[in-house]
Amino acid sequence: MLVTFQSRAAPDVVMLRDLAQYLLGLMGRRLDARGVILHDELPRAIERMEAEIAAAGRNDLALQYSRDGDHAPANELSQRAWPLITMMKAAETLDADIIWGL
Repeated sequence: MLVTFQSRAAPDVVMLRDLAQYLLGLMGRRLDARGVILHDELPRAIERMEAEIAAAGRNDLALQYSRDGDHAPANELSQRAWPLITMMKAAETLDADIIWGL
C-alpha cells in the first residue's frame, strides 16, 4: 500500500506504507489513515530524523564514491528519507503543514 505526503511547499512524496510508518516513527508519530505534521512541529521532526540517520553510522545524507568512479549510496535510509526530508524543510521555510493519507 502507498502513502502520499502532501504540502503546498513541495511536490507530493509517495512511498510504501512500511517506509512511511518507519520514518514517522523516527519523528515520534504513528501512521494513521490520515495525519498531519504541523509547521511548528517540523524543526523537531527534521532534527530527529537526521539524528537517526547519523546514528546509523552515516553522515549527512551524502553519497560515498567508489574507486572506479561509480557512486553507491552511503546510507539507504538517507536515500529513502531524502524526499520527505526535502519536503519537510521546504514546508518549514514556508510555514506550511504536511498531510498524509493512505
